[in-house]
Amino acid sequence: MDLQDQLKNLFPDHEPGSEEKVEEAPHELYVQKEPMICKFEKRKGKATTVIEGYEGSDEDFKILAKEIKTKLSVGGTFKDDSIIIQGDYRDKIMEILKLKGFKVKRVGG
Repeated sequence: MDLQDQLKNLFPDHEPGSEEKVEEAPHELYVQKEPMICKFEKRKGKATTVIEGYEGSDEDFKILAKEIKTKLSVGGTFKDDSIIIQGDYRDKIMEILKLKGFKVKRVGG
């Protein structure tokens, strides 16, 4: 006895209807006028790239962080209103952000 038969036994009057498909619109990130800061730091002897200065919501910034980490195939985190990426990827990150319409300013080295 499969699930449909069990449900018919439990609810004999119920007629299954067609489910409505809800189309989700893709989430658009807030593009700000002020440039974001992309800088190089060494933390505990390891090279890191820090992105700061996003004025939109934290949720949008987290989505952006996940997208950058996925495209570069690197580790990183979102902490204290900044994205911290493991390694020196300033040039690649700046290209990704510019393609999305952000203005980016390179700081340090």
